Amino acid sequence: MVGLFKYPKRKLKKLIQEGEYEEAIALGNSMEPKFSDDPDFMFIMGSIYLIVEDAKKALSYFEKAFSLDSEDVEILSLKTNAHLALGEKDKAIACCKYILKLQPKNTEAQDLLAQLESIN
Repeated sequence: MVGLFKYPKRKLKKLIQEGEYEEAIALGNSMEPKFSDDPDFMFIMGSIYLIVEDAKKALSYFEKAFSLDSEDVEILSLKTNAHLALGEKDKAIACCKYILKLQPKNTEAQDLLAQLESIN
C-alpha cells in the first residue's frame, strides 16, 4: 500500500480503473501543483474529464500536456476527441493533420480527417 502513496499517479490510475472518477478528480486537483509540468499527469487528468463528459475541462489538460510534449499522438488523439465533443470541427481537423505529420500512416487519423472534411 505504501507504493500507492509513494507513486501518486498510480493511485490516480487505480481510481480511474475502479470508476471512482470524482475521487480521482479530487486527488488530481490536490496533486496538480506538484505535477504541473508532467505531460503524463495532464494526460491522465484530461482523460478523467473526458470520461465524465466535461470536454472543456479535458481540453485544458490536453492543451497543457501537448505544450509539454508536442509529439505524443495519444495526447493529440484525445485532444481531437475533446474538440469534437465541443463541436470544434476545424480544430479537430488541425489535430488530425498534426497526427498525420507525426505518423503519416495513422489510419485512425486518416479516416477521421476524411470524415470531417466531407462534412459541410
